[in-house]
Order: sequence, then structure tokens, then C-alpha cells
Amino acid sequence: MDNNNQPSRKAPARSFLFRAVGFFVGDMHSCREWVKRQAVVIQLLDWVFRGVAQVMFVNNPLSGLLIMAGLFLQNPWWALNGLLGTLVSTVSAILLGQNREAASAGLYGYNGTLVGILMAVFSAKGSWYWWLLLPNVFMSMLCPVVSGALSSVASKWDLPIFTLPFNILVCLHVAATGANHPYFPEVDIQPNYHLPPPNDSIKSLNISQLFLSVPVGVGQVYGCDSPWTGGLILLALLLSSPTICYHAMLGSAAGMLSGLALAAPCKDIYSGLWGYNSALSCIAIGGVFYVITWQTHLLALICAFFCAYMTAAISKLMSVLALPACTWPFCLSTLIFLLISSEIPAICRLPLSVVSYPEENQRYQRQLQASEKAQHSQQSSRQEEARLKKNGGPNVQFVVERGCCESV
Repeated sequence: MDNNNQPSRKAPARSFLFRAVGFFVGDMHSCREWVKRQAVVIQLLDWVFRGVAQVMFVNNPLSGLLIMAGLFLQNPWWALNGLLGTLVSTVSAILLGQNREAASAGLYGYNGTLVGILMAVFSAKGSWYWWLLLPNVFMSMLCPVVSGALSSVASKWDLPIFTLPFNILVCLHVAATGANHPYFPEVDIQPNYHLPPPNDSIKSLNISQLFLSVPVGVGQVYGCDSPWTGGLILLALLLSSPTICYHAMLGSAAGMLSGLALAAPCKDIYSGLWGYNSALSCIAIGGVFYVITWQTHLLALICAFFCAYMTAAISKLMSVLALPACTWPFCLSTLIFLLISSEIPAICRLPLSVVSYPEENQRYQRQLQASEKAQHSQQSSRQEEARLKKNGGPNVQFVVERGCCESV
């Protein structure tokens, strides 16, 4: 009797566990609906942490909290600037009357996150230079302005703007100040002629450093070179979407291999500078803007390698102007791959209005295919009924007439 009741007792517990886990994964839709009924401060916290995570195409406040913990582990000053930039950018978007749903999903905060962090990273004054908060706030305020302007153009092709506002504003600030500015000096960026030193060879490679360069490359999306920070970011991605986590590691590894193939300095490879743009490109193509199939998975890997080559080229060009490469290679290479046209049904780019995390995109595609199949079946049955009615009328009349003649 106890054996018979045991499965029935385990089933509710298992169901409760799945529901509890489902509350924290994906985009935490239930949490988002709950936050809408809370105070403004709670809503802002949710939006800010979603904005921090949206840098990696993740719409999950718990993932944003984990990423912020990793940033504080790397450098508290950088993390503070990132939080301030996210908050100012989000509030500015609301005051400008931007789409509130997009703001609540963090889509007006992630550029502010990168602007705040990278302005602190490139500052030659080091940590806790409080005057840096002034240009940080100003540039973060401009993020929704630049985002709105770019979106009005990109929407004609139903394309995302990615981190283009961050690239524009950070390069603008670095170019306007420079290394010799009396108040806001920047680190001196030397021209990168890409001549590896004599001791950079295959024999001098550190295998453990190469493996660590994969999570470090993911961390470099936020300007961090600590493997612990990269590990926490990967954990945050895994919490929201295993597909995004996998493609982040795959893209970072592709960038590392490309650096080896192009004889890049080992220091740059170990520090993840070859991995972060490729990681972002691989995520974007591998399930976020395309429905994940083996074809789009292969396309994402090709895009990651292409982005690594573009990283090498753009880094050289930008260093001549004493500017950082930022995420220009990711933006340009991914936009190119989003503009391709294909007659293969498996390579399906989603409309921006329905883009979510990869697992949800797959569910949406399956539901859409099922709906189209049902609609097609219903239309076929209607056409068949109409054809039968059209062909069946004279037959019925012939049978009736024949019956009348027989009765006579």
C-alpha cells in the first residue's frame, strides 16, 4: 500500500520543484508581472538588473544580479559606474517618453551599463576618481537619445541597434578628452601594428591560460579580465538560457582560435580580447535573432570566426586614431549576418517584436508552424467540401429523378 502511494506523493513535490525552478529561469515573466504591481523603487531595481543582463541578450534580473556580483568581484569602482550608467540611461528613457515595455525589459539600460563601466576602465585616473561620475552621467543620459535615433533608421529593416550607442558615445568621449586631458585623461592607446614578439610561438603557449581565456573572453564583454568574473557571467547565462551560455563559450573559443591562427600576441589572447566580440556574435546568431537549428548553429560559428577577423582589422584601424575597438566588430559582423537572405526554411530570422531567449523562440516557432498547419488543413478541408458540393449536386438530382421513374 505504501508503494502504491509513493509515486502520488512524489509527483506533487516534483511538480512544485519544476514550477519553482521555472520561476527563476528564462525571462522570469512571473516576476515581471509581479513587479508591475510594486513600488517604483522595486520596478527600477528590476529594470536596472535586467539592463545589466541585456548586454548578453538576457532578460533576467537574477542573471543581472549575478553579473553585477562578478563586476564587484573584479573592481567595485567599475561596477558602481556600471550601475549608475544603467540607472541614468533607464530613467532618461522614461523621462523622454520612450516605450515603457522596452524600458522594463532593460533595453534602454544595457548601453548605459557599458558606457559607465568602460569609461571607468579607460580612465587614466584609476579607481575612485569621483569627478568621472559627471561625464558618466552625461554620456549615459545620451544613450536613449542615440538609441532612439538609430532605432528609427534600423526599424526600416527590422534590425536591432545592438551596442552601437555605446560604441559611439565611448569613442566620442575618448576622442574628446585624450591621454593629456587635465581633468579626464584616458589611457594612452598606441597603434597596434600586430607584430608578435619573438618569444610568441606555439611552444611558448600556456595551455591552462588558453582554456581560461574562454571565460575571460566572456568577461571582457564588460571589460573584465578575471576568470572568476567570467565564470559568474557564464553562470548567469546558464540560469536564463543554456543555449546562450553554450554559444557564449563557443564564440569565445572561436575568437581564441582565430587569434592563434593570426599569430596574435599571447597576452592579448590570454586576456580575452579576441573572444568577447565573437562571443556576442555567436549568441546573437545562435538562437536569439534566428530560431536555433543545426543550420543556424553553424551560421553562428561562421559569424564568430568572421567577427574575430573583423576584430583584428578594426583594432588596427582604431588604434591609429588612439581609440578602442569596443564592440564595433560585433555590431558590424552580426548586422551583416542578419541581412543575408536565404530560401532555406531552417534559417529563419525572427521579427524583432517576438525576439526572446532561444528556448522561447523555439516554442514560438513550433506554435507558429502548428497554427499555419492547422490553418492550411482547415483551408484544404473547406476547398474539398466546396468541390464535393459542386460535383455532388447533379448526382443527387440524377438519383432523385431515377427513383421517381422507377416508382412510376
